[in-house]
Amino acid sequence: MTAAMSMDDLSKRICKIDFCMMCTRRDDGRIATRPMSNNGDVDYDGDSWFFSYEDTAKISQISRDNNVTLTFTEPPSLLGKPGIFIAVDGAAELITDQSCFEEHWTSGLDRWFPEATQTPGLVLIKVRANAIHYWDGEENGVLNPS
Repeated sequence: MTAAMSMDDLSKRICKIDFCMMCTRRDDGRIATRPMSNNGDVDYDGDSWFFSYEDTAKISQISRDNNVTLTFTEPPSLLGKPGIFIAVDGAAELITDQSCFEEHWTSGLDRWFPEATQTPGLVLIKVRANAIHYWDGEENGVLNPS
């Protein structure tokens, strides 16, 4: 199906959604899912950025299998316009470069990482979208970012 929504359209919608669910594959092959915050870093071009501690199950899982899924949901508007459901099929990359930390840091992250970009064990997860599926109650489609 040809997408009626552009990446710019999708970016405008996704910037309003702070949290998504990140799905990774566990050692036993089952899927693990947890909420992750966009951190306000949502000038969306097909890449999503998330901070984490390196000693977590998700980091171990991504190290073994970097295929991830992100799901975003925007509720319907008060005027009755449907919300949107977005599923991102992507590849995760683990980044420990301090300059990347600085580039993607927002002040709201201090709640989880008290020493900001100097927090010991900090890692940045970059998810590059391979395909983005969306459904908004009026149209649906697939975008393949370049």
